[in-house]
Amino acid sequence: MRQSFIAKNPSVLVFLSTLALFTLLVTVFAEGPGAGLIPTSFVKTLGKTLCLCLIAIAMDLIWGYTGILSLGHFAFFGLGGYMIGMWLMYERTRLIVTEALAQGDIPPTEAEVVDGIGSQIFGVVGSSEFPMVWMFADSLVLQLMLVVLVPGILAAIFGWLAFRSRVTGVYLSILTQAMTLALALYLFQNDSGLRGNNGLSGLQNLPGVEAPQAEVSMWFFWASALALGLGYLLAAWVVSGKFGSVIRGIRDNEARVRFLGYPVETFKLAVFTLTACIAAIAGALYYPQAGIINPAEMAPVASIYLAVWVAIGGRGRLYGAVIGAAFVSLVSTWFTGGQAPDIPLGFYTIKWVDWWQVILGLSFVLVTLFAPKGIGGLFDLLQRKDRT
Repeated sequence: MRQSFIAKNPSVLVFLSTLALFTLLVTVFAEGPGAGLIPTSFVKTLGKTLCLCLIAIAMDLIWGYTGILSLGHFAFFGLGGYMIGMWLMYERTRLIVTEALAQGDIPPTEAEVVDGIGSQIFGVVGSSEFPMVWMFADSLVLQLMLVVLVPGILAAIFGWLAFRSRVTGVYLSILTQAMTLALALYLFQNDSGLRGNNGLSGLQNLPGVEAPQAEVSMWFFWASALALGLGYLLAAWVVSGKFGSVIRGIRDNEARVRFLGYPVETFKLAVFTLTACIAAIAGALYYPQAGIINPAEMAPVASIYLAVWVAIGGRGRLYGAVIGAAFVSLVSTWFTGGQAPDIPLGFYTIKWVDWWQVILGLSFVLVTLFAPKGIGGLFDLLQRKDRT
């Protein structure tokens, strides 16, 4: 008798149940619909953490299971944020401009409204005309499609060029990092069409929604939890079947998999494109909760941090990637948010804001040397003890 997918992968049910319980507890104690014990700012932090867990799953698929250390997935994360941010900023500005122009005796024309929107959005970079990249910014449906299509097409083109040339190892990692750097440098320019260094701001305000931020933050938190659950389910399904066996074979011995007749480059391209789309969805949910996105968010160091999260959590384990991203994100918030007290030593005062990155880097080195399975490896030890 064939076992069901859940029966063969009990960790999926455990993860989804844990996520559902966590979501319920936050809802009950949140400031908006709940008892008010969890402030809105921390609800946003938790929602953003769930989004980082989702991109960590994407990173684990491409690195932990396929063996490709991509240092460019935060570029796809940022592109997803830009795509949804364009609609949020356009629609919010349209409402403001329409209301302002309606104060006159003569109703404004459509051209006047568009000119007003352009002046409001692009005046900061000395322009008032809409660049071509904003041609669909007035349509939520089209921009939601672009959240997946733009990063997916970029990943497909880049992956096809790289994999067909059989670039592997550290050279491929350098190429992905170069792609991220090139994209970030392009977006820093004022003529990129995305407001250069200023980026897109005010994304936390949903156009036409009069609900307080406490409620809006809960909506995004629920959406982030749902996306993480579906993303985990999809990733677990991908790695559990024959496809998962092939990509693990590519990770362990690519030459042997190619000798067996499998189209290695096709499998790599499929995983690279899929994970780029997952990362973009995570970014589209993250930046409305952050409220702003600019090219600095797509700096290559962000993708390096992503690899550190997965390594600390335990690569090759989907739950390990989630644990690593959640742990580092929340601890980072505690250290860099001024909540960790400084330690005066007389001759020197340890300020955690300055030392957090050193601690993170040291943690990565220690995990690599002494605990290569990461935090997720602790579950292996517990399982062995249960069997004995």
